[in-house]
Amino acid sequence: MIKVLVFDLDDTLFPEHDFVRSGFQAVANWLEKKYSITNFFVVAWKLFEQGKRGNIFNLALEEMEVFEPEIIAELLQVYREHFPKIALHNDAKSAISYFKSKKELGIITDGYLRVQQNKVKALGIETDFDWIIYTDFYGRDCWKPSPIPYLKAMELAEATGSECVYVGDNPNKDFVTAKQLDWLTIQICREGEYTNVITSSEYKADLKIESLIDLMEVI
Repeated sequence: MIKVLVFDLDDTLFPEHDFVRSGFQAVANWLEKKYSITNFFVVAWKLFEQGKRGNIFNLALEEMEVFEPEIIAELLQVYREHFPKIALHNDAKSAISYFKSKKELGIITDGYLRVQQNKVKALGIETDFDWIIYTDFYGRDCWKPSPIPYLKAMELAEATGSECVYVGDNPNKDFVTAKQLDWLTIQICREGEYTNVITSSEYKADLKIESLIDLMEVI
């Protein structure tokens, strides 16, 4: 019997690209205010839509011909510490509302601690869940697919693996360890970063769904 329903956060409950857009705008506002540098948002968003990742700030400033390496750390801090303008997917709202009186609900989320905490606050969902595990709280080596957050979830819920379900979107890290611990794993297949990822069988979820509304039939 399923006792605990655990969700990933980014791109599972809300669109991560909305956080990126919000962060770029915060950085653009900061740059204009402090250095009178304009047009950052347009350039950075164009690079993001082109699939650039990891060094967008560098690339954007280079393209704008105002590249100053010493301010990159400041831009990262502004991006990570801004309070984002984000909202839940509609199907996530429905699923949370449906299940919160029926199952124990949790979240396991990777990412810098302050960033993820701000996302949860901005979404207004903290009280909808029985507990939230921020893997960065335990250290970078405890991010998924480390077993630490999954074992912590089982401890908090006082549940066995067979009583737990994990719903995520990233087959590179979300499901492999949960499966080893006998969790049921479900991939939400939204259009985005991981739609066409090909992985070996041990990394694949047990089930795939296209909407969190489908959980109401699966669970």
